[in-house]
Parts: sequence; structure tokens; C-alpha cells
Amino acid sequence: MPTTLFSPVSLGSLTLPNRIALAPMTRARSSQSGNVPTALMAEYYAQRASAGLIVTEATQISSQGQGYSFTPGIHSPEQIAGWRLVTEAVHRARGRIMLQLWHVGRMSHESFHEDGRPVAPSALSPDAKVWVVDPETGVGTMVDSPVPRALETDEIAGIVEDYRKAAANAIAAGFDGVELHGANGYLIDQFLRRSSNQRHDRYGGPAENRIRFLVEVAEGVAAEIGAARVGIRLSPYITQRNMVDDEIIPTILKAAHEIDRIGLAYIHLVEADWDDAPDIPEDFRRDLRAAYSGRIIVAGRYGREKAEAILSAGLDIVAFGRSFIANPDLPRRLKEGLSLATFDGTKLFGGSADGYSTYPALEDAA
Repeated sequence: MPTTLFSPVSLGSLTLPNRIALAPMTRARSSQSGNVPTALMAEYYAQRASAGLIVTEATQISSQGQGYSFTPGIHSPEQIAGWRLVTEAVHRARGRIMLQLWHVGRMSHESFHEDGRPVAPSALSPDAKVWVVDPETGVGTMVDSPVPRALETDEIAGIVEDYRKAAANAIAAGFDGVELHGANGYLIDQFLRRSSNQRHDRYGGPAENRIRFLVEVAEGVAAEIGAARVGIRLSPYITQRNMVDDEIIPTILKAAHEIDRIGLAYIHLVEADWDDAPDIPEDFRRDLRAAYSGRIIVAGRYGREKAEAILSAGLDIVAFGRSFIANPDLPRRLKEGLSLATFDGTKLFGGSADGYSTYPALEDAA
């Protein structure tokens, strides 16, 4: 029988009823102060529990790891309790949910740091913006990230420990596992690339050094909660945020061999989804498949036809983002060939239930 979006699949210790995932998307609805998940967030995720897998929005592992306003954390008792509302709601709806663990590195703003300086592998600007809410007006805008300070070598082990603690906290909050955010120009990705990592210690220089931070984080988290409950997100073809590196593909493939050795449950591949993005070469997917024996998730503006084709080519799960925002019952709509609503991009970050949990399922719309 051919594999389709609606075929079940094992993923580490989980069995997914279909191969449709909710992609992680920043929505900035945590309560203030404290970046605490809320009952509104529990409602939002539970509405989408018919996905084979939910991966939450990126969640900072520490206060140092924050880069955007109103994004949730997983490092305080209040945050753990808030996330427990989410996991209980999703599990009541018979869903499966992973927490995406995040340290933004240089993709941050001075207002989130006591000394006004984000940290990074090297003191190099991302030439990028992050979403920050003005505390006086309550209005969020995109603002420039400052030049970060380079991490001292002896600081790095502490960040690896923050990842381990965050993974333990996620399991305490009821999650089925965690996904390490190693994509999109954030801290793990910053260590991988020569354009953002110009260190001269054991974390910089040749590829085996540049993948060391990723490997140490993956090993630490896997030792804490079990490798079968851990995935990682990677974005080999991102060029934004000063991340261009013509050695990144062999570096990613070298990292994939290490991820396979550690035994992580999946690699979540971010395929470029902006309008003029390059196509992902088929030979890269084949090389990744050869380097890594676990499940591979792909994300990047997939519709049903394109998703079915990529599954036929040997990958395992397809994650949907924008379409899942506006269609909380997306798996049903795809399976039955029903029309899809369009999301309102002006309500992505911050705000109320409007544009968040107010998109109706088909029965409600009728």
C-alpha cells in the first residue's frame, strides 16, 4: 500500500495516526510578566490536535535565550505549570505534542539582557530585526538586533546545561518530547556556520569543531530524557540573517551522521519558504537520507499534492504552518479535498484570541 499523508507512522516512542505535523510558529501570546503559557494557548493547540504531531512555538531555555517579546519560556515553575495546561488539553483531545527548545543567540535585543548584549559564537551582527513590544505603548515593532558579545569558552557548558534542564522541565510539564531548534539563524545554527562562527577554540574553525555545540546539546538532552523523545530542526539553505556559508551543506551532513549516532528520533528540515527561495536539490535529500536513518520531517509551503510526492520520494512527515493557522482541522480538509481558509498575517504576533484561536473548524463555520 502506498504511503500517504494519512498513513500512520512511528516516531521514536510515539505512533502518529497521520503524517501531518503542525509546524512550530512564533505567536507571542504568553502572559506578562514572566512569559508564562496561558489557557488561550492551550485552546489554540488543542484545536489542532488532529495533527499527527504538534511541535510548539519556539520556547526559550533561559532568560538569556529570549529574543522576541511575549515568547514563552520553560525555565521557571510558573512556565512549567502554564505549559502543563497546554499538554493536558492536547492529550485530552488525543494529540501528541513536542516542545521546541530555543536559544536565539544574536537574534535578540538589548532590552532582554541586563548588560544590553546578546551572546553568540562571535561578535558579528546578524543584520536582522526582532519583534519587540514597547513597554509604555504596548505596541510591537520589528527592531534591529545589536552586535552581540562572543561567548567565552567556559560559558558554553552552562548553555548546554540549560538545554538539559529545559528538556527535563518539558517532560515534567507533560510533553511527549522536545525538538531542538537548530535552524533559522539561531544559536545552534550560528555555531554551525563560518559566517557567524569565527572562533579559534574547540568550537570554531573546521566543521568537526563547528558541530561540537550541536552534538553536546543533543547528547545532553538525549541523556536526560531519552534520544527517542528528541528531534532537531535544521535549515541548510537559509541565506537571511547573514547566514550564507558555502560549506554549510557538508557541515549539515557531518552533523547528521552525529545525530544518527546519538539516535535522535527525527530531523525536521526547514525548506526555504520565501518567494524567491532556491529549490531544495534532490541530491541533498538523498545525501541526508543516507547519513541519517531516523525519521525526516519537511516543512516549506507544502500543499497536499506536493506533500504526497515528497512522501513517495522516501521522506516521512510533512509539517504545515500558515495553512494550519487558519484551518485548525487541516488534516480533515486535506483528506476530503475541502476548501482552505486564508490566515491573517497581521495577527501573527501578540494580541488576543482574534486571529489565533478564532479560526473555525468546518462544523463551526457552517
